[in-house]
Amino acid sequence: MLLVVFSAFLMVQCTSEKAEQPALIPMPQNLEWNGEAFNMVDSSARFGQRIVPHLNEIPLNENEAYSLDVTSDSLILSALTEEGLFRGLQTVKQLTYFENGKRFVAGCSIRDWPAFRLRGFMQDVGRNFQPVEMLKEQIDVLATYKFNAFHFHVTDNPGWRLESKEYPQLNSPESMSRWPGKYYTQEEFKVLVDYCYERKITLIPEFDLPGHSAAFRKAFGFESMNDPRVQPVLIDLIDELVSLVPPEKMPYIHLGTDEVWHSYEEPSPTLLPALLERVTQYHGRELIVWRPGQHIEGDSVSITQLWSSNGHPKPGHRYLDSRLNYLNHLDPLAGIPQLYFERINGAAHGDSLRMGGILCNWNDNLVANQYDAVLHNPVYPGIVTYSETSWTGQSEGFGEKYLAKFPERNSSAFQKYTDFEERLIKHRDLYFQDKPFPYVKQTHIKWRIAGPFNHKGDVNKKFPPEDSIAAEYVVDSERYAWSEPVIGGTVHLSHFFGYPSLFPKETGTYYAFTRIWSPEDQTVNSWIGFHDWSRSGGRRGGPFPNQGQWHNTNPQVWLNGEIIQPPEWINPGLEDSSSEIPFSDENYYFREPTKIQLRKGWNEVLLKIPVIPQTWKRMFTFVPVQVEAGNVSEIEELKFFAEIKKLNK
Repeated sequence: MLLVVFSAFLMVQCTSEKAEQPALIPMPQNLEWNGEAFNMVDSSARFGQRIVPHLNEIPLNENEAYSLDVTSDSLILSALTEEGLFRGLQTVKQLTYFENGKRFVAGCSIRDWPAFRLRGFMQDVGRNFQPVEMLKEQIDVLATYKFNAFHFHVTDNPGWRLESKEYPQLNSPESMSRWPGKYYTQEEFKVLVDYCYERKITLIPEFDLPGHSAAFRKAFGFESMNDPRVQPVLIDLIDELVSLVPPEKMPYIHLGTDEVWHSYEEPSPTLLPALLERVTQYHGRELIVWRPGQHIEGDSVSITQLWSSNGHPKPGHRYLDSRLNYLNHLDPLAGIPQLYFERINGAAHGDSLRMGGILCNWNDNLVANQYDAVLHNPVYPGIVTYSETSWTGQSEGFGEKYLAKFPERNSSAFQKYTDFEERLIKHRDLYFQDKPFPYVKQTHIKWRIAGPFNHKGDVNKKFPPEDSIAAEYVVDSERYAWSEPVIGGTVHLSHFFGYPSLFPKETGTYYAFTRIWSPEDQTVNSWIGFHDWSRSGGRRGGPFPNQGQWHNTNPQVWLNGEIIQPPEWINPGLEDSSSEIPFSDENYYFREPTKIQLRKGWNEVLLKIPVIPQTWKRMFTFVPVQVEAGNVSEIEELKFFAEIKKLNK
């Protein structure tokens, strides 16, 4: 039976053409290529998978470990469990290619295991409802990249999205401030749990309480979470939840406890201890809570999920790490290196307390279309990158050093990232042609940065780089020189979360300069953006630009001395308080790219980036891109050169 499933699975999933060495993500712990290939249709060859009593040299997480040996005459996949076989099958998919109409598997020997025992992804459907089919699409990607947990944030202020037959008022449109009447029936919930379970993924449901409880309180007419009627209702809701799915399929229950900002959200002293007891002692499930979060008297067993820089492990408690990986804040180009260099739990691998990490997508702002929760955030490149971070582990402890800038070009860390970037791009082109994947190669893009010039509060003030590109400038007796080369399609000048950055000053006018070589006169698309808007917390950074501005700080772009005009915005001039007006074209990667005219030979690009203290994200993006049928890729023949000198035309 397993062999039949194996064969059918490969036939459906493998579409890649031959490659010298297939691009594997996540990279296996131990991999040796042998230059051979297994012919999947050769009846004289043998292939198979087997559950074995032990595997050699597996130091961690044996239940998901596997070994794979592929030669010209055999393909043998071995594991201790069905979970291990399933993880190994994902690797076989990536090793499979077609040549002359025949299907082959690249020859290799692999011994592989996950660095962390829990590797998850979270979607917030409490704020923005997502249809079941949309969630299944994401779960399929999680399975392909060896995730084993789907964190289902099913309640929040705008809505309680899981059907309660005992308390149907929770699902009434009147209780919801967004997507009224949109929720998951109990049958749909069980379908999602089973869909995950079939793919060796555990669904972790979250009722976020006692904060984030507006919909809950509105449904019952509770003015405060301190109301004595709250506790029995929540105990009933926990009982109802666990009655839907047995513990082997749903061993974890998440109860939030974070961000209790208001007096009406403060719980009674007995509420959280009673819920802890109900989940763990009465129902025998594991309890997960956020940290920072509410203190639970007598709690010695909860798993804490760290969610901010202030979230430190609770002594003696197991924990999950979600501190550096909020996709709703990340720019696709700057965010992917951040996810790659993140060290989950601050360690190369897990241990008895370090369980792993969960990548989060908190699209706090209202979306106009349900799929915008994926389209407006780098969900799929983020998942693929986090799969490597959480399965392979980050062997070196960089701390926060490379969370807002690239390593030095001659360093081993930079070389490792360029290798990963090459694999990431291959996966984009092979497996994500029907899904948004906003990432292009950027490690070859070089800039020189000058500044910040003191604009004294006038973001429109002009400085010498606008007149000529010189080695240095003197303004008001201050000397300004261009920086050493800076790498990236997106560059953080200073980072909004305070990670070590290239230019820590948070006010003044910067200039960025590069040259682009084109083999011919051509019109190309380009991603251009400044001070990327998060998809959370309203419109952080002040009002949205008026027509004729790239951003409210009025940055400028010149190509060969000609100014490039910004888009005609759909919602210009919105104030910061306009959080319930959905995003439409604010960020470069989900609006139409800007057309630019490159001439044959070298083209000069100059960016002006004014920054004021209110600018939350101090960054810029400029990348020529190719867009075809909604898919983005590199324009291969372009070259970048950032030396401050004249070139022969």
